[in-house]
Amino acid sequence: MTRAPVKPEMLQWACERAGLEIAALAQRFPKLPEWLREEARPTLKQLENFAKATHAPFGYFFLPAPPEEPIPIPDFRTMPRAGTRRPSPDLLDTIYICQQRQDWYREYVHVSGDQPFPFVGSATTAADIVEVAADMRDALAFDLDERRRMPTWLDALRRFIEQADNLGILVMVSGVVGNNNRRKLDPQEFRGFALSDPLAPVVFINGADTRAAQMFTLAHELAHLRLGETALTDVEPRSAPNHDIESWCNRVAAELLAPLEVVIAEYDSRAPLNQEMTRLARRFKVSTLVVLRRIYDADGLTRDRYLQAYDEEIARLMSLSSSSGGNFYLTTAARVSKRFARAVVTSTWEGRSSFTEAFHLLGFKKMSTFRELGQSMGVAV
Repeated sequence: MTRAPVKPEMLQWACERAGLEIAALAQRFPKLPEWLREEARPTLKQLENFAKATHAPFGYFFLPAPPEEPIPIPDFRTMPRAGTRRPSPDLLDTIYICQQRQDWYREYVHVSGDQPFPFVGSATTAADIVEVAADMRDALAFDLDERRRMPTWLDALRRFIEQADNLGILVMVSGVVGNNNRRKLDPQEFRGFALSDPLAPVVFINGADTRAAQMFTLAHELAHLRLGETALTDVEPRSAPNHDIESWCNRVAAELLAPLEVVIAEYDSRAPLNQEMTRLARRFKVSTLVVLRRIYDADGLTRDRYLQAYDEEIARLMSLSSSSGGNFYLTTAARVSKRFARAVVTSTWEGRSSFTEAFHLLGFKKMSTFRELGQSMGVAV
């Protein structure tokens, strides 16, 4: 039986990289302590299973020393623990998956003869915040009166994603790595990222985050695309990043969602804060967290009162149960973006892409699933 010449430090690296305790892994791999002491070596099959358990590339175990794995895009995160710790395999794999999809879609639209659209890279941080936000609302067909008429701000979030998709931006929303529901993403590590490209711009939103946070994340990442900037972020309405680009994107996001001039005109400082916060959230169809930030921007709250109210609202939102499950095909389309899913299905039925490639890009293996996904989006043979 062939044994793998893997060094103990590579096994240790895989455990630390995945954030898994050796004692916990030893329950599944009883020989792990002996492998670490070089008293025994794993078989190739055992090492393959160990690689899957730690989400580490199999080939890495044969390297002479643990590799450096820098985050492959600019990292603008501001959370204390996020910017200093080693990136998790879940974060790295999510970025790699989205980059693969972006590469495929860029080639797809290039062959189709599509031209770059002017949304990406059309602004600089020197531009006026109010003017940029107004231009973005026009480009997205982001109508405040339309949002007012929507039943809930969750409907508004879905509409916001649809508007970005209609513009040509691939908006991917998922709380797991690919379609693996056992690999849940951690909102404390990142909230989203933007992959700027004139033909295939991508926004990824961490779907494990609160829906309230997802609204602001989308607006913030769209501002990154407006600058033509790729970035990994963890911002929220409360944050005040030191980086000029992050600060600019935060301000644009807030102005896009709730124009300060309108907030000032409609805010009633005599009413109880919770009541006014809820009323304005319904009016703008944004989260109460965004409303709190805009009331503060309008000088309606002191900083101490704002931070206290923000923490209280975060605690309230986190205590609410969120729905799970739902229609598999709608969920799959949301995870990869409806625009991307429609393109992959269309390309495959036209014979431009193989079914193997399509299944890899979409994250499943069955022909019946592929066919039904296409039917759910009105693309089928």
